[in-house]
Amino acid sequence: MAKLTSKYRSHTCGELRSGDVGSEVTLSGWIMRKRDHGGVLFVDLRDHYGITQVIFHDAHLEELQKIRLESVVTVTGKVLAREAELVNPKLQTGEVEVHCEAYTVQGHSEVLPFQVAEDDNAPEAMRLQQRFLELRREGLHENIVKRCEIIASIREIMHDLGFREYHTPILTSSSPEGARDFIVPSRRHPGKFYALPQAPQQFKQLIMISGFDRYFQIAPCFRDEDARADRSPGEFYQIDIEMSFVEQEDVLQANEALMSRLFERHKQEGEVVTELPFPRIPYAEVMAKYGSDKPDLRNPLEIQDVSEVFKETSFKVFRSAIEANGTVRAIPVALDKVPPRKYFDDTVEYFKKMTGQGLAYLSFDYAEGNGEPKGSIVKFFEPEELERLREYLGITSTTSVFFAAGPESQVLKGLGRLRDKLGQDYSLLEEGAYRFCWITDYPLYELDEQTGKVEFGHNPFSMPQGGLEALETLHPLDVKANQYDLVCNGYEFGSGAIRNHNPEIMYRAFENVGYSKEDVDREFGGMIRAFRYGAPPHGGFAHGVERIVMLLCGEETIREVIMFPLAQGGEDLLMGAPSKVTAQALQDVHIRVELPPELELKKD
Repeated sequence: MAKLTSKYRSHTCGELRSGDVGSEVTLSGWIMRKRDHGGVLFVDLRDHYGITQVIFHDAHLEELQKIRLESVVTVTGKVLAREAELVNPKLQTGEVEVHCEAYTVQGHSEVLPFQVAEDDNAPEAMRLQQRFLELRREGLHENIVKRCEIIASIREIMHDLGFREYHTPILTSSSPEGARDFIVPSRRHPGKFYALPQAPQQFKQLIMISGFDRYFQIAPCFRDEDARADRSPGEFYQIDIEMSFVEQEDVLQANEALMSRLFERHKQEGEVVTELPFPRIPYAEVMAKYGSDKPDLRNPLEIQDVSEVFKETSFKVFRSAIEANGTVRAIPVALDKVPPRKYFDDTVEYFKKMTGQGLAYLSFDYAEGNGEPKGSIVKFFEPEELERLREYLGITSTTSVFFAAGPESQVLKGLGRLRDKLGQDYSLLEEGAYRFCWITDYPLYELDEQTGKVEFGHNPFSMPQGGLEALETLHPLDVKANQYDLVCNGYEFGSGAIRNHNPEIMYRAFENVGYSKEDVDREFGGMIRAFRYGAPPHGGFAHGVERIVMLLCGEETIREVIMFPLAQGGEDLLMGAPSKVTAQALQDVHIRVELPPELELKKD
């Protein structure tokens, strides 16, 4: 870092060391803490770079006591060594202190709405409204700095891999990316609207068609959707990538190189990253093993299909599920000892509330004997069935087994969430590890459970495996796509695909979800037109920046790595958005506001 000197500072608050003892220095920063030791006032002075202890003596005490925490001051004084027993190893500047000779208040602080130096559990709405104060807290401040460093590394690595950063438009047209658009009315074109991009999907494909070969962008994206722990409402950033003349494996290897180098560079000491190549797991296999296409591979538990074991059982619940073309699946958990009955009761209740399904369990207790099975359903089985189950699952030590029966999709989804809970409950997750995997061979289409209609499963611009022939000969739900997701520690980092660059295949693919040729030409006219003038085979990917930074910062919510996040309801509490606009502003863009009846009544 270049030396920062001005009338406000000769050094930063994180810079002074024992070699500076005896120097006259000038520091500027925020008063973080004050400690009155009777005739001497100790002040922790904080800036962006660190903390320095400043000592104020009698001449300044009365006035300093009146200055509130978080006021900004400039201090001039001499650097002295701390006595050996007073050295603070937690501070980079902990070997020295500055004895103040003169100071100036640059900015007074009012009474703080919440504490800055410590987390006092202030309400989230208050912290978001005063986000500039919360950003002064050490942990959050460091997260934002680390985010900058991670993004700088991404750019460096991408350029080293032969990619170049090109920027795409923000005002564009609506596109079916799977979420609601934010729309922008046009003043010059009455009754027409722009849309903020959910992703630069069409533009990055057009970049390939324009003859550029390896594109990337740290791209802002906008989706009108609800918040959750790993997704910000409204806006987010993604590492957007596209490559020409590639097959799926080429794209996977380029992204692996980025992620491997990025995580190796920014992981903490002692942490490990999956070695290259990352595992490739087909969608059908990942759902069968883990009940989720976002598996946390730090968790060793796997779902087992035990339908074969119970196909002749007299236990009605299992027998009925199997005869109805359903399934019986189980999660065996090897333990030091069998948990108390209350744990099983609580887990059964959790599963029922979460899924609406029943959960059964058995335990083979080798810790207390020869593995005699016990549990909620043991009385329904013959000894031979239980022995067959033991052999099928390879049980040779104390093990509890959780069962669910019913339609396959419901059972797998429920057991997938239970697998996560069991991994947490029994501390089974591998510590200090980033475990990556690719999920491949996604279905191109899926059935909308509410409407019963066939819809695109992932990206509508993906090339179907088998091309036009597959679309014309297979049932839509049997068509697989050249699509792939990257997952790390249970989080989907992003999705990608080899693109459909053939107009005839694209028309046919959209026909299966109810789009006519005219619909496709109208919605995607620019891209279809470009395909007719020589389109290279191409594919790409997009990673969520916030999720990557969240994991590398050891946080559980992306709010902790976004400088000015929106609230859960999509509101900017700091700046007061969304807000009403004047009648003239609405008239300029030809908009009339008609509120829902319930809001009209409230307004009256």
